[in-house]
Amino acid sequence: MRQLCSAAPAPLLCTLAVLFKTSLSVDHVPMLFWSTQRSLNPDTALHEGHIVSAQELTVLLQPVFTQNSRNLIVFCKIHLAIDDSHVPSANPTGNQNPFQNVQEILQSSPSSLVLPAVDCKATRYLLSFLQESGDWKLTNITNLNVSQLEVNTSKPNLLVVQLQPLASGLNEISTLEAITENDKIIGRLTMDLQERGIHFSVIYTAVRPSRISRRMDVVWELRRQLMATEEEDSLSYPPLNVTTGNDICILFYASNFSLKANNSVFIDLTNATFLTQNVDISSSKCSDINTTLSLKYTKPVNGISSLEIRFLMTNKFYGGSARNWSTLDSVEIVQDGGKFAKFNVSAISAPAEYSFHCQLVGTSNLYPARLIPSNNEAKNWDVFISRLQIQGFNIENNQFSYASDCTGFFTPGIWMGLVTSIILLWILAYGIHMIMQLTTNSRFDDPKGPALSVPQTE
Repeated sequence: MRQLCSAAPAPLLCTLAVLFKTSLSVDHVPMLFWSTQRSLNPDTALHEGHIVSAQELTVLLQPVFTQNSRNLIVFCKIHLAIDDSHVPSANPTGNQNPFQNVQEILQSSPSSLVLPAVDCKATRYLLSFLQESGDWKLTNITNLNVSQLEVNTSKPNLLVVQLQPLASGLNEISTLEAITENDKIIGRLTMDLQERGIHFSVIYTAVRPSRISRRMDVVWELRRQLMATEEEDSLSYPPLNVTTGNDICILFYASNFSLKANNSVFIDLTNATFLTQNVDISSSKCSDINTTLSLKYTKPVNGISSLEIRFLMTNKFYGGSARNWSTLDSVEIVQDGGKFAKFNVSAISAPAEYSFHCQLVGTSNLYPARLIPSNNEAKNWDVFISRLQIQGFNIENNQFSYASDCTGFFTPGIWMGLVTSIILLWILAYGIHMIMQLTTNSRFDDPKGPALSVPQTE
């Protein structure tokens, strides 16, 4: 389980491949440690195949809290996407190594530690544990610009760097470029701190894993596989809530909340919205009839100074069902206070006492709940929301009510099964009918007697 990095490049590349390559488990993620001080050699013996628990991880992190210089950098990804498996740990042609900086840092660090499998429950609450374990000065680096970073060495510093996510649907070249860019960010930040003479420790991990397919041949061509549906985890972090007085009036949750502007600028808002909660919700409004969830972000990416996203919901009575229904009517995006994009929403409604849940919501035609552009500015935006759950009315006990899902009872799979079953039953019934119509001869030829003569009239 425990591997101390040597100077040989091959073991390091294998180690780095663990982060992005073959993994069929859904309950643990890899984790890399390194430090400019000799402080990461654990006394705990970890056997091969062992999954590090939260308690064991706490013990392994103790040297970070006891060393002389308490500066900690956490490089974190939201999850290991399925597209990560499309990227090899090193290019076979030798033209490009997407882990070059991390490999060189691990080789040159006085102390390093590799944990191939750490329990997701431990990494999920890693930031909360670190903040509670010391009087850290927390700095969130979300715009990936480390050139103007200021570090006060007189106090313990906790730097949280959110790496560029890998959007699903990217081809292999684009995914390779994204991982290479993350590697450059790690290299720039660590090199900058080393040039300033600052001692620090680094944790490189992900919040949660996802299913990754295997690469079996040397040319990295994926084989077709039959993949089982991954079981839904419980909420990996608390939902975002808006309060009026002492009561919560809006609850909002998503496992992935991201946008793409002009088909080029990818903006991942998941971490800023739910983990660090670096979002302004003061403009949200609540009432018994209309509710608006307003999410304002400051400099979410380079080139965008401000971004506001509004979810407009209404609560109406419908005579046909004799009950009130809550409906998400529209979604609005305001960039830099001027550019206004509006999306109409289809198929997002629920009884007023329920919350609404949908596995995929966005601008894609393949999603069960769609955001349809309502003006020309909206055509410049793509929205991706997975595992959306939202409730704007009748919240009780400060938690989501029973969820009304966007997937109806008769899904395409059910219809395909029904049609196929009907065709097979019809074939079976026709075959039984034909068998029942078969008859035997009333008279048979006797070889010992005269030949049987059958008149044509019979």
